[in-house]
Amino acid sequence: MAWPSAGLAARADDYRDEVRRLIRAGRSDEAERLVDRVLGESRDTRTLAYAILAKIGCLINLGRYNECPAALDRAFELIRDYPEPSHLGELHAHAAYVAYLGGSLDRCVTHLVRSSRSLGLVSRPVPEAADAWIDLATTYSLIGFHGHALGAVDRGRRMAAAAGLPGAEYVIPEVRVRLAVSLDHRGDAEGCIRILRDVLGQLPGAPQQAQAQLPEMDRPYVGYALARLTAFGEPAPMPAYPWLGEPRSHDPLVGDLRALGAVCLDIADGRPEQAVTRLERISVDARTLGASEPPRLRALAYAAAGDHAAAHQADREAFRLTAQAIDRLRDLFIDGVEARLDHDDLRATVARYADEALTDPLTGLPNRRHLEQHVAAMADRSERGVIGVLDLDSFKAVNTVHGHLTGDAVLQRAAGLLARVMRRGDFVARYGGDEFVVVLPGAQLPEAYEVGNRVIGTFGTEDWDALVPGTPITVSIGWAELDLRSGVQNGFELADRAMYAAKHAARAS
Repeated sequence: MAWPSAGLAARADDYRDEVRRLIRAGRSDEAERLVDRVLGESRDTRTLAYAILAKIGCLINLGRYNECPAALDRAFELIRDYPEPSHLGELHAHAAYVAYLGGSLDRCVTHLVRSSRSLGLVSRPVPEAADAWIDLATTYSLIGFHGHALGAVDRGRRMAAAAGLPGAEYVIPEVRVRLAVSLDHRGDAEGCIRILRDVLGQLPGAPQQAQAQLPEMDRPYVGYALARLTAFGEPAPMPAYPWLGEPRSHDPLVGDLRALGAVCLDIADGRPEQAVTRLERISVDARTLGASEPPRLRALAYAAAGDHAAAHQADREAFRLTAQAIDRLRDLFIDGVEARLDHDDLRATVARYADEALTDPLTGLPNRRHLEQHVAAMADRSERGVIGVLDLDSFKAVNTVHGHLTGDAVLQRAAGLLARVMRRGDFVARYGGDEFVVVLPGAQLPEAYEVGNRVIGTFGTEDWDALVPGTPITVSIGWAELDLRSGVQNGFELADRAMYAAKHAARAS
């Protein structure tokens, strides 16, 4: 079977739609088989990049976490050749989850930030970006960063709406259900009830209509919201059982939700002893709703049975596990920072003397000498490219109004933005003052203009007002092809003239 090649974009879209449909239907095992066939037969880089990301998502859904590191290694290799921001965002979201499972909060947070930054660079609404925002939200939620999770869900829903995707596929009740139970674990039952009602209030249309429209993988979370409300003795607008469904899913988290939902319904239906017995028989993954959820349900069951001493003891166990999880996050973070500092100190000691002559001390970017050496090395390899000169507009006003220390902070932030936006293999240097130089090896001018638009957009959306209130920071860019026979100077002068022309054109408009 021949899978999509570069000339068969429509068929590639059909394949991606089928994988998304299977995953949303809770059939990750079938989606994985389809993806494995594509990985074995396709030669198209974009198709392979999507396929390996879908493979990792299936492995996570199926609970086969030990297979994820090898799949991530392959994904980084494939996506290096096709670094679309949406694919990078998805990849780092998956890598964050796997790092957290491996006990490295430092690496986890690094991947979360890289995921968010990559997705922030997506310039047009596409399904892959909407899905990546949702996967990022799910990872935030699993780790306990609920505020970030809600923000990512909002970005994903807006991206999906702009791409014309069905809104019901992006309700994502999972994130709010986790937030709700986390509030209850910390003693805020009223907050839990309020968020659970929000989950139900976001459903599209009447119950039957909502159940038909919502992806199958999301329905058990709605069912659990309904069941959890009834365990509190709160009225629910519809029965939970049709939403919890039958235990046929291969997703272990969904199976856990059904088991815990049955406990809640035992409590609501006046069978607290049966609820306690059921809790003793089931084994629930702490990643489903947190390690505190089973003892918290046990407390509700004992309270319903009138055994308040046992209920108090179970609640103390729930609080202990919640505090333990918070302590673990803190310890993992501190350990990660210590390891990072040790690594940075070692690198700094080894590289100090070699780097000092080639690095701008303020921004940490390569300096003019390093730029000239880089272009000379390109000439030795007969490698062509494009050079760009970037100038911060109105930078003089920053120094005048806010002082030179703030001006230095603006230059450092500008350097960070440029380093973030550039593609793998691009070269960024500080030339002097508020001028930066970019070299794009192997590129032509049309590609350079796309990179320039991305840089301008990134500077335009940065929150400069928090750093220099009332002094907006924008950037002007000029590009020229490198003439490697004459070194950097001729290309720099042409790009510099193009930059000033762009600056004057912007002022005149």
